[in-house]
Amino acid sequence: MQNKVADLIVILGTGGTIAGKAAQANDNVGYKAGEIGVDALVAGVPGLSAFRLEARQLAQLDSKDMDFLTWRRLALAVEAQLAREEVRGVLITHGTDTLEETAYFLHRVLAPRKPVVLTAAMRPATALQLDGPQNMLDAAHLLNDPAACGVMVCVAGQVYGADQVQKAHSYRVDAFRGRDGTVLAQVEEGRVRWLSQALAAPQAIGSALLPAEGEAWPRVEIVLNHAHADGRLVRLLAHDGVEGLVVAGTGNGTLSTALEQALLDAQAAGIQVLRSTRCDGGPVAENGRGLPAAGGLSPVKARVELLLRLLGEPAQS
Repeated sequence: MQNKVADLIVILGTGGTIAGKAAQANDNVGYKAGEIGVDALVAGVPGLSAFRLEARQLAQLDSKDMDFLTWRRLALAVEAQLAREEVRGVLITHGTDTLEETAYFLHRVLAPRKPVVLTAAMRPATALQLDGPQNMLDAAHLLNDPAACGVMVCVAGQVYGADQVQKAHSYRVDAFRGRDGTVLAQVEEGRVRWLSQALAAPQAIGSALLPAEGEAWPRVEIVLNHAHADGRLVRLLAHDGVEGLVVAGTGNGTLSTALEQALLDAQAAGIQVLRSTRCDGGPVAENGRGLPAAGGLSPVKARVELLLRLLGEPAQS
Protein backbone atom coordinates (compact mmCIF):
# COMPACT_ATOMS: atom_id res chain seq x y z
CA MET A 1 0.00 0.00 0.00
CA GLN A 2 1.32 3.44 -0.92
CA ASN A 3 1.83 5.95 1.84
CA LYS A 4 -0.63 8.82 1.74
CA VAL A 5 0.95 12.08 0.60
CA ALA A 6 1.31 14.52 3.50
CA ASP A 7 -1.14 17.33 2.87
CA LEU A 8 -1.97 18.80 6.27
CA ILE A 9 -0.86 22.35 7.02
CA VAL A 10 -0.67 23.29 10.69
CA ILE A 11 -1.08 26.99 11.47
CA LEU A 12 0.46 28.26 14.71
CA GLY A 13 -0.71 31.70 15.82
CA THR A 14 1.58 33.89 17.90
CA GLY A 15 -0.22 37.25 17.69
CA GLY A 16 1.23 40.33 16.01
CA THR A 17 -0.30 43.04 13.85
CA ILE A 18 -1.87 40.38 11.63
CA ALA A 19 -4.08 39.63 14.65
CA GLY A 20 -4.39 43.26 15.72
CA LYS A 21 -7.49 45.40 16.35
CA ALA A 22 -8.00 49.14 16.07
CA ALA A 23 -11.01 51.13 17.26
CA GLN A 24 -11.50 52.56 13.76
CA ALA A 25 -10.98 50.92 10.37
CA ASN A 26 -8.98 53.88 9.06
CA ASP A 27 -6.41 53.60 11.88
CA ASN A 28 -3.36 51.58 10.79
CA VAL A 29 -1.08 52.60 13.66
CA GLY A 30 -3.19 53.06 16.81
CA TYR A 31 -4.08 49.40 17.20
CA LYS A 32 -3.39 46.67 19.73
CA ALA A 33 -1.54 43.65 18.37
CA GLY A 34 -2.45 40.07 19.17
CA GLU A 35 -6.19 40.52 19.77
CA ILE A 36 -7.78 38.14 17.25
CA GLY A 37 -7.42 34.39 17.58
CA VAL A 38 -5.86 32.26 14.86
CA ASP A 39 -9.16 30.43 14.20
CA ALA A 40 -10.81 33.75 13.35
CA LEU A 41 -7.89 34.71 11.13
CA VAL A 42 -8.23 31.47 9.18
CA ALA A 43 -12.00 31.90 8.88
CA GLY A 44 -11.41 35.35 7.38
CA VAL A 45 -9.48 33.95 4.40
CA PRO A 46 -11.96 32.11 2.14
CA GLY A 47 -9.21 30.72 -0.10
CA LEU A 48 -7.79 28.71 2.79
CA SER A 49 -10.81 26.39 2.62
CA ALA A 50 -9.08 24.67 -0.30
CA PHE A 51 -6.39 23.37 2.07
CA ARG A 52 -6.50 20.77 4.79
CA LEU A 53 -5.71 22.78 7.91
CA GLU A 54 -5.32 22.66 11.66
CA ALA A 55 -4.98 25.91 13.59
CA ARG A 56 -3.53 26.28 17.08
CA GLN A 57 -2.98 29.35 19.24
CA LEU A 58 0.53 29.13 20.63
CA ALA A 59 0.88 32.70 21.92
CA GLN A 60 -0.88 36.05 21.61
CA LEU A 61 1.62 38.87 21.84
CA ASP A 62 3.07 41.88 20.08
CA SER A 63 6.33 40.64 18.56
CA LYS A 64 8.23 43.60 20.01
CA ASP A 65 7.76 41.63 23.24
CA MET A 66 8.97 38.29 21.85
CA ASP A 67 10.86 36.36 24.52
CA PHE A 68 12.94 33.22 25.03
CA LEU A 69 10.05 31.32 26.62
CA THR A 70 7.87 31.80 23.54
CA TRP A 71 10.79 30.91 21.27
CA ARG A 72 11.27 27.63 23.12
CA ARG A 73 7.57 26.79 23.03
CA LEU A 74 7.43 27.62 19.33
CA ALA A 75 10.45 25.48 18.49
CA LEU A 76 8.99 22.51 20.39
CA ALA A 77 5.58 22.97 18.78
CA VAL A 78 7.01 23.19 15.25
CA GLU A 79 9.21 20.16 15.87
CA ALA A 80 6.25 18.14 17.15
CA GLN A 81 4.03 19.05 14.22
CA LEU A 82 6.66 18.33 11.59
CA ALA A 83 7.20 14.89 13.12
CA ARG A 84 3.60 13.96 12.23
CA GLU A 85 3.56 11.94 9.00
CA GLU A 86 0.46 13.67 7.63
CA VAL A 87 1.84 17.19 8.13
CA ARG A 88 3.22 18.81 5.00
CA GLY A 89 4.46 21.93 6.76
CA VAL A 90 3.83 24.61 9.37
CA LEU A 91 2.58 28.16 8.86
CA ILE A 92 3.36 30.64 11.65
CA THR A 93 1.52 33.95 11.98
CA HIS A 94 3.87 36.43 13.65
CA GLY A 95 4.41 40.11 14.30
CA THR A 96 6.73 41.94 11.92
CA ASP A 97 9.07 43.56 14.47
CA THR A 98 11.08 40.47 15.45
CA LEU A 99 9.99 38.07 12.70
CA GLU A 100 13.48 37.91 11.21
CA GLU A 101 14.96 36.84 14.55
CA THR A 102 12.37 34.12 15.12
CA ALA A 103 12.87 32.83 11.58
CA TYR A 104 16.64 32.57 12.03
CA PHE A 105 16.21 30.97 15.47
CA LEU A 106 14.01 28.20 14.03
CA HIS A 107 16.38 27.81 11.06
CA ARG A 108 19.33 27.17 13.36
CA VAL A 109 17.58 25.12 16.02
CA LEU A 110 15.50 22.85 13.79
CA ALA A 111 16.92 23.14 10.24
CA PRO A 112 13.78 21.33 9.03
CA ARG A 113 13.50 19.48 5.73
CA LYS A 114 9.76 20.09 5.63
CA PRO A 115 8.76 23.71 4.98
CA VAL A 116 8.10 26.17 7.80
CA VAL A 117 6.73 29.52 6.61
CA LEU A 118 6.35 32.62 8.74
CA THR A 119 3.98 35.34 7.60
CA ALA A 120 2.80 38.63 9.03
CA ALA A 121 1.00 41.87 8.25
CA MET A 122 1.76 45.56 8.44
CA ARG A 123 -1.91 46.47 8.88
CA PRO A 124 -4.23 45.22 11.64
CA ALA A 125 -7.10 42.86 10.93
CA THR A 126 -9.57 45.75 11.24
CA ALA A 127 -7.94 47.89 8.49
CA LEU A 128 -9.78 49.09 5.39
CA GLN A 129 -7.23 47.42 3.12
CA LEU A 130 -5.86 44.25 4.66
CA ASP A 131 -2.55 42.61 3.81
CA GLY A 132 -2.75 39.75 6.32
CA PRO A 133 -5.29 37.50 4.56
CA GLN A 134 -3.41 37.56 1.25
CA ASN A 135 -0.13 36.87 3.05
CA MET A 136 -1.66 33.86 4.80
CA LEU A 137 -3.06 32.51 1.54
CA ASP A 138 0.26 33.02 -0.26
CA ALA A 139 2.05 31.23 2.60
CA ALA A 140 -0.31 28.26 2.29
CA HIS A 141 0.37 28.03 -1.45
CA LEU A 142 4.10 28.18 -0.74
CA LEU A 143 3.83 25.37 1.81
CA ASN A 144 1.96 23.29 -0.76
CA ASP A 145 4.67 23.72 -3.42
CA PRO A 146 6.78 20.56 -3.97
CA ALA A 147 10.04 22.55 -3.96
CA ALA A 148 9.38 24.27 -0.62
CA CYS A 149 11.67 23.30 2.26
CA GLY A 150 13.29 24.80 5.31
CA VAL A 151 12.38 28.01 7.13
CA MET A 152 11.10 30.82 4.92
CA VAL A 153 9.22 34.10 5.23
CA CYS A 154 6.37 34.97 2.86
CA VAL A 155 5.06 38.56 2.83
CA ALA A 156 3.69 40.84 0.11
CA GLY A 157 4.07 38.06 -2.46
CA GLN A 158 7.79 37.71 -1.84
CA VAL A 159 9.57 34.70 -0.33
CA TYR A 160 12.81 35.12 1.64
CA GLY A 161 15.18 32.72 3.34
CA ALA A 162 15.40 32.86 7.13
CA ASP A 163 19.07 33.77 6.98
CA GLN A 164 18.53 36.75 4.64
CA VAL A 165 15.18 38.32 5.50
CA GLN A 166 14.99 41.65 7.31
CA LYS A 167 12.41 44.31 7.99
CA ALA A 168 13.52 47.34 5.99
CA HIS A 169 10.60 49.78 6.23
CA SER A 170 8.63 50.99 9.23
CA TYR A 171 5.21 51.35 7.60
CA ARG A 172 4.75 50.06 4.02
CA VAL A 173 3.02 46.73 3.41
CA ASP A 174 6.10 45.61 1.45
CA ALA A 175 8.26 46.26 4.50
CA PHE A 176 10.58 43.27 4.11
CA ARG A 177 13.50 42.57 1.83
CA GLY A 178 16.31 40.08 1.52
CA ARG A 179 19.78 41.15 2.56
CA ASP A 180 21.66 42.10 -0.63
CA GLY A 181 18.34 41.89 -2.48
CA THR A 182 18.06 38.11 -2.20
CA VAL A 183 14.57 36.78 -3.02
CA LEU A 184 13.87 33.05 -3.15
CA ALA A 185 10.51 33.12 -4.90
CA GLN A 186 7.38 35.08 -5.68
CA VAL A 187 3.82 33.89 -5.14
CA GLU A 188 1.59 35.01 -8.00
CA GLU A 189 -2.11 34.12 -7.96
CA GLY A 190 -1.48 30.87 -6.14
CA ARG A 191 1.57 29.88 -8.16
CA VAL A 192 5.09 29.88 -6.77
CA ARG A 193 7.78 31.12 -9.12
CA TRP A 194 11.22 30.22 -7.82
CA LEU A 195 13.96 32.77 -8.50
CA SER A 196 16.86 31.23 -6.63
CA GLN A 197 17.70 28.21 -4.54
CA ALA A 198 17.66 28.36 -0.76
CA LEU A 199 20.97 27.95 0.99
CA ALA A 200 21.57 24.52 2.46
CA ALA A 201 20.23 24.40 5.99
CA PRO A 202 22.81 24.07 8.75
CA GLN A 203 22.92 21.01 10.94
CA ALA A 204 20.09 21.33 13.44
CA ILE A 205 21.32 22.04 16.94
CA GLY A 206 18.13 20.46 18.29
CA SER A 207 15.56 21.71 20.75
CA ALA A 208 17.17 19.71 23.59
CA LEU A 209 19.87 22.37 23.77
CA LEU A 210 17.35 25.05 24.74
CA PRO A 211 17.06 25.84 28.45
CA ALA A 212 13.98 24.43 30.16
CA GLU A 213 11.24 26.81 31.27
CA GLY A 214 12.48 28.81 34.23
CA GLU A 215 16.15 28.30 33.39
CA ALA A 216 18.33 31.25 32.38
CA TRP A 217 19.48 31.90 28.84
CA PRO A 218 22.87 33.47 28.12
CA ARG A 219 22.97 37.25 28.17
CA VAL A 220 24.03 38.69 24.83
CA GLU A 221 23.85 42.41 24.03
CA ILE A 222 24.39 44.49 20.89
CA VAL A 223 26.61 47.56 20.82
CA LEU A 224 27.11 50.02 17.97
CA ASN A 225 30.09 51.72 16.40
CA HIS A 226 29.48 55.43 15.77
CA ALA A 227 31.35 58.71 15.88
CA HIS A 228 33.29 58.97 19.16
CA ALA A 229 32.55 55.38 20.24
CA ASP A 230 34.78 55.19 23.31
CA GLY A 231 34.16 51.60 24.50
CA ARG A 232 32.66 52.67 27.82
CA LEU A 233 29.42 50.75 27.21
CA VAL A 234 31.41 47.56 26.58
CA ARG A 235 33.27 47.97 29.87
CA LEU A 236 30.00 48.60 31.74
CA LEU A 237 28.37 45.52 30.21
CA ALA A 238 31.42 43.40 31.01
CA HIS A 239 31.29 44.58 34.61
CA ASP A 240 27.56 43.76 34.68
CA GLY A 241 28.12 40.12 33.71
CA VAL A 242 27.31 40.01 30.01
CA GLU A 243 28.33 36.70 28.39
CA GLY A 244 28.34 37.72 24.73
CA LEU A 245 28.59 40.91 22.69
CA VAL A 246 27.65 41.58 19.09
CA VAL A 247 29.05 44.80 17.70
CA ALA A 248 27.34 46.48 14.75
CA GLY A 249 30.36 48.04 13.13
CA THR A 250 30.54 50.58 10.36
CA GLY A 251 31.23 49.46 6.79
CA ASN A 252 33.00 46.10 6.79
CA GLY A 253 32.56 45.80 10.54
CA THR A 254 35.06 48.58 11.22
CA LEU A 255 35.40 49.87 14.77
CA SER A 256 36.86 52.91 16.44
CA THR A 257 40.23 52.23 18.05
CA ALA A 258 38.79 52.64 21.54
CA LEU A 259 35.77 50.41 20.92
CA GLU A 260 37.90 47.72 19.29
CA GLN A 261 40.27 47.68 22.25
CA ALA A 262 37.40 47.45 24.73
CA LEU A 263 36.00 44.48 22.81
CA LEU A 264 39.40 42.78 22.66
CA ASP A 265 39.72 43.24 26.41
CA ALA A 266 36.24 41.77 26.92
CA GLN A 267 37.09 38.80 24.71
CA ALA A 268 40.31 38.21 26.66
CA ALA A 269 38.19 38.16 29.82
CA GLY A 270 36.07 35.31 28.43
CA ILE A 271 33.21 37.22 26.82
CA GLN A 272 32.39 35.95 23.32
CA VAL A 273 32.28 38.62 20.61
CA LEU A 274 30.91 38.69 17.05
CA ARG A 275 31.57 41.58 14.69
CA SER A 276 28.73 42.51 12.33
CA THR A 277 27.84 45.65 10.37
CA ARG A 278 25.19 48.29 10.75
CA CYS A 279 24.96 48.47 6.92
CA ASP A 280 21.82 47.00 5.37
CA GLY A 281 23.75 44.68 3.06
CA GLY A 282 27.04 42.95 2.53
CA PRO A 283 29.01 40.48 4.64
CA VAL A 284 31.71 41.20 7.19
CA ALA A 285 35.08 39.66 6.39
CA GLU A 286 37.73 38.55 8.86
CA ASN A 287 40.29 41.31 9.29
CA GLY A 288 43.00 39.52 11.22
CA ARG A 289 42.68 41.75 14.29
CA GLY A 290 41.23 39.16 16.59
CA LEU A 291 37.47 39.79 16.65
CA PRO A 292 35.57 37.09 14.70
CA ALA A 293 33.26 38.20 11.91
CA ALA A 294 29.57 37.35 11.67
CA GLY A 295 29.72 36.90 7.90
CA GLY A 296 26.45 37.90 6.23
CA LEU A 297 24.38 37.94 9.42
CA SER A 298 22.71 41.16 10.49
CA PRO A 299 23.40 42.29 14.08
CA VAL A 300 20.14 40.84 15.43
CA LYS A 301 20.74 37.48 13.72
CA ALA A 302 24.35 37.49 14.90
CA ARG A 303 22.94 37.85 18.41
CA VAL A 304 20.76 34.75 17.90
CA GLU A 305 23.80 32.89 16.57
CA LEU A 306 25.88 33.87 19.59
CA LEU A 307 23.09 32.89 21.99
CA LEU A 308 23.02 29.42 20.48
CA ARG A 309 26.81 29.10 20.55
CA LEU A 310 26.80 29.97 24.23
CA LEU A 311 24.21 27.28 24.79
CA GLY A 312 26.75 24.74 23.63
CA GLU A 313 26.85 24.80 19.84
CA PRO A 314 30.39 24.67 18.41
CA ALA A 315 31.32 27.81 16.50
CA GLN A 316 30.55 27.56 12.77
CA SER A 317 33.35 27.99 10.29
